[in-house]
Amino acid sequence: MPDINPSSPIGVFDSGVGGLTVVRALMERMPFEDIVYFGDTARVPYGIKSVETITHYTTQIAQFLLEKQVKLLVIGCNTMAAVAAQQVRDLSPTPVLDVIEAGAKAALAATRNYKIGVIGTPTTINSNAYTRAIHSGPGLPPVRLHAQACALFVPLVEEGWLDHPVTRLTAQEYLKPLLAEGIDSLVLGCTHYPLLKPLLHEVAGPGVALVDSADAIAEQTARLLSERDLVNPKRTPPRYDFFVTDVPLRFQTIGERFLGRALPHIHLVKW
Repeated sequence: MPDINPSSPIGVFDSGVGGLTVVRALMERMPFEDIVYFGDTARVPYGIKSVETITHYTTQIAQFLLEKQVKLLVIGCNTMAAVAAQQVRDLSPTPVLDVIEAGAKAALAATRNYKIGVIGTPTTINSNAYTRAIHSGPGLPPVRLHAQACALFVPLVEEGWLDHPVTRLTAQEYLKPLLAEGIDSLVLGCTHYPLLKPLLHEVAGPGVALVDSADAIAEQTARLLSERDLVNPKRTPPRYDFFVTDVPLRFQTIGERFLGRALPHIHLVKW
């Protein structure tokens, strides 16, 4: 591992705006860390693309952020993580964290009956990435994983329908088969879904713990930076930079809803 400057920023990337929930969790958990975010708004959605195309785009973005001298890469997109996390780790000289690994560990810590539900985009669910990531340790009962693709949640979130009757009905339909299996924890396997947490909590009921991979990866990031002496020593207001590949104004409009604050320093990247 090369020498890494603790004052360098954290790099976070996603196929669009969803990874901003990860950025928000990082901001709240580590208020002095600089962050560079990349959202591939020109080529979103990734879920309908081939594995080869997703891998190419993902590694291209990772390389862009590495050239910004980031001290850590966070894959803030479940689809990217499901398809290309290992390829990013292979090319990166800095540590790499991803939302699937973080969410899987948090789900295992949360469950009591080892019946875990996962909701995500069709590509993430069909990849079986969570099935591979969630496995019992020695001496633990086998995990029963129940997955549900929720194709409608992303457009509903981007429309701002976070507590709309249509969204509530949709959530009830999606969660019905998972709740019938007796799950006691539910992994929000898409970075758009944390915005639906209040509604999902109501639909799932108090007996189901919601596992937010954004919160989980913020904790994992803080722990890694501390263990490797990479915590930013400066105690000055951090800088946040956002790189997008198309329509910065739309990114800003939706992104400010995701972050709950103004988005400064938005840059357009043309490839």
